[in-house]
Amino acid sequence: MITLYDCTTAPNPRRARLILAAKGIAHETVQIDLRSGEQLGEAYRLINPQCTVPALRTEEGVVLTDNAAIATYLEARYPQVPLLGDTPLNKAEIASWQWRAEFEGLMPIAEVLRNTSPAMANRALPGPVNYAQIAPLAERGLARLQHFLTVLNERLQDREFIAAQQFSVADITAVVALDFARIVKVRPDERHPHLTRWRTAMAQRPLMGL
Repeated sequence: MITLYDCTTAPNPRRARLILAAKGIAHETVQIDLRSGEQLGEAYRLINPQCTVPALRTEEGVVLTDNAAIATYLEARYPQVPLLGDTPLNKAEIASWQWRAEFEGLMPIAEVLRNTSPAMANRALPGPVNYAQIAPLAERGLARLQHFLTVLNERLQDREFIAAQQFSVADITAVVALDFARIVKVRPDERHPHLTRWRTAMAQRPLMGL
């Protein structure tokens, strides 16, 4: 049985949950309490020395410790429903927009949150090493995030999905980023009608509320 090490309040494990749900994969779930720092404890370090969630224990017993590995494994092990593309060009387009949604969407939000939250003092980056907060990175993160909303709105002007004319991990990552942006008080508005329409449509898909 597959086991997902999860945290219901964090964005990155949500991405793994949505992939598992979209593919209908049965799995066990173990909650890791990030608020209490459980991810830094010795018990979880034995599972994932990176001290991050999600982690996924495969049917073969191997532990995967990042979303890229998790998505690749699940796609290969459970090819239906395909989320990484079904032709060489589709795979490339989805991979590109998945990377953009992560690098231009999720990462700027993390820059803002981790460099401003008092609860994350000396925890400006996830993982086993402590790093100090840098205030200008939060300012840059907000600017990057606003630009990403503009780019994504333009991309969705005449599209139902972000990439390859199919629901994919690019949509999943972008949904998670858009929802998580609320924590830094950023939301799409009247400047982003196509993005708003797409997010409303995504909400109608089964299990996307996980």
